[in-house]
Amino acid sequence: MAQAVAKERRKRDASATRAELIAVATDEFAEKGLAGARVEEIAMRTATSKHMIYYHFGSKDGLYRAVLEQAYEEFRVAEGAVNYDDLPALEALAALAGATFDVHAAHPAIVRIIMAENINRGQHIQLIDSFEQRELAVDTMRRILDRGAAEGTLKSGLDPLQVHLTVSALCFHYIANVHTFGHVFEIDAHSAEQMRVRRDEIIATVLSRCTATR
Repeated sequence: MAQAVAKERRKRDASATRAELIAVATDEFAEKGLAGARVEEIAMRTATSKHMIYYHFGSKDGLYRAVLEQAYEEFRVAEGAVNYDDLPALEALAALAGATFDVHAAHPAIVRIIMAENINRGQHIQLIDSFEQRELAVDTMRRILDRGAAEGTLKSGLDPLQVHLTVSALCFHYIANVHTFGHVFEIDAHSAEQMRVRRDEIIATVLSRCTATR
């Protein structure tokens, strides 16, 4: 019994250490990129060692891939934020678009990491199995669109992947460009008010594209 308890405690400690390393590494990679980030700095900020990082992830590239995988998992939080099946399709689509914006707004570091990964032509994302995340995103959207078509509130024949990509693009674009938008248009683009305005505009745009004409 004591051995089982000790084993479970070690497992929890290892999970906590791994989670802390990923959290700190997310900030480090977001600020400095894969090339500029230093394992020594991540180890120092987590009060651990390079050896421990290599033990959990194998290499700096392995840690980066873990960060990237966690980043996409964070973005899939939107699909579980609401029980969309309990809502009328129009409300469900609006809620999903809003939740997607909220997740992007809450994780600007992840947005920067994904921007950098695209600059590097998706070198590391190709090594990550994204099947479950892809299926969750597309299936959630498909259920909403199918129900809306049956209700007559959403257009028939909408491609769930394309609608998902549109929602993601609108949300990602604003957060990725928030600093330059703020300067060019002389607005406090980070403010709660501007975030609310942009969120509402994204929802309105998506609904306008998908709502059935009567």
